[in-house]
Amino acid sequence: MITDGHNHTKHFSVDAGQTIDELVAQAKAKGCPRIGITEHYEIDYPPDGLNWMFDINEYNEAFKTWREKFGSEIELLMGIEFGYQTHVAEEIDKTAETAPFDVVLLSNHLFRGKDFYVDRECYDIPKKDLHKEYIGIMAEMCEKCNNYDVAAHYDYINRYSPNKDSFVLYEDCPEEFDRFFEALITKEKALEINTKSILKHKEGGFSQYLPDPAIINRYKEMGGNLICFGSDSHFPGTFGVCFETAVEYMKSFGFKEAVYFKQHKPYFEAL
Repeated sequence: MITDGHNHTKHFSVDAGQTIDELVAQAKAKGCPRIGITEHYEIDYPPDGLNWMFDINEYNEAFKTWREKFGSEIELLMGIEFGYQTHVAEEIDKTAETAPFDVVLLSNHLFRGKDFYVDRECYDIPKKDLHKEYIGIMAEMCEKCNNYDVAAHYDYINRYSPNKDSFVLYEDCPEEFDRFFEALITKEKALEINTKSILKHKEGGFSQYLPDPAIINRYKEMGGNLICFGSDSHFPGTFGVCFETAVEYMKSFGFKEAVYFKQHKPYFEAL
């Protein structure tokens, strides 16, 4: 199994329910050589009763302990997942420099200042308008920020949609996708294939559950060649979900390698 670069633990991600021991045990059982632990860090998150930030120095010290404990069994990559909002772009870049991260993920969990995991009113907006605005934010995120390695789950916006035909398509917003890809390619950042999205869409009965072929073809056509895979695991039993399906799918587009990051440097492994 190739590297799973997107995972969370209950120690630092407030929405996770697995320990580092449980996560490592799952990775070892699946023969994964290394895992990226990318704890959630949301700056100025809308009030929801939870603290989406943590002490980065404490995280760094905990990671040293984890590496000492599991170093001979599996390689642990120290990561973080920043939640984007327009006004925190500069702070994200500054915070990313405060610890020796291997990999920094950027993602967007909000729409118009609301968490659509809880507040679903965004799904009253026509899907093309919704996707156009969301992918536009993803493009802005990748343009404004610099100290990151991966853009995570571009298709997060429709994960909880009640409309099972609302899959994110390139034709919904081609200009926004081109901006998004241009920023990634110019800055040599990676596009994540989020396998939790695949699982959620499949389990949710969506009309389509694999990434839109037009999106992948356009990324490749524009010169995009950095892809990585992440299961976005939060709970026991979710590590590495749909990896075989996702890898075979990306191979069908001609991709032969995936990338993972160590000290922000790209390393490649065959699919």
